[in-house]
Amino acid sequence: MFISDIYTTKPEDERGALETKVYEELERLNIPYERVDNDSVEAMEECVDISAKLGAEIRKTIVVCNKKKQFFLVILPADKRFDSKLFASYARTPRVSFASAEEMEEVIGLTPGEASIMGILNDPEGKVKVFIDKAVADAEWFACNPGANTTHIKFKTKDLVKTFLPKEGHKPEIFML
Repeated sequence: MFISDIYTTKPEDERGALETKVYEELERLNIPYERVDNDSVEAMEECVDISAKLGAEIRKTIVVCNKKKQFFLVILPADKRFDSKLFASYARTPRVSFASAEEMEEVIGLTPGEASIMGILNDPEGKVKVFIDKAVADAEWFACNPGANTTHIKFKTKDLVKTFLPKEGHKPEIFML
């Protein structure tokens, strides 16, 4: 798998709208980041080498919803299994199920293979509730894709939780599965 050198600036070539917006927001908020370009990845297992290169685990992003069509973006460690019953109790909702590809595209502008916390930039009204596993929230570094599965970024988790998400109108809820 191709993985580029590590860069600390936004790409010079043209990228997708969300990815471009991610770099603009990180710079606007003075959040330093590192990034790599890589071959397209579709599954968490493919991110192991990218995580090693960045020195931070790429986090798993899951989008679920309840019958009332309330959406939840859930961030987990890469190897943690999602327990829908336990999560529903944390979210104080009777049941949740995985959002369809169409629903994901509607609420965060991304499809299942490219899901990322950065999709909240496509949710300015704050309709999607963000839940972050405590193990992720307690880690020094956070890594994810910036809205395209051909690039991955790393920055301080505290910058995500205390600056980025609140400035984007999403106060994360920390939970333990």
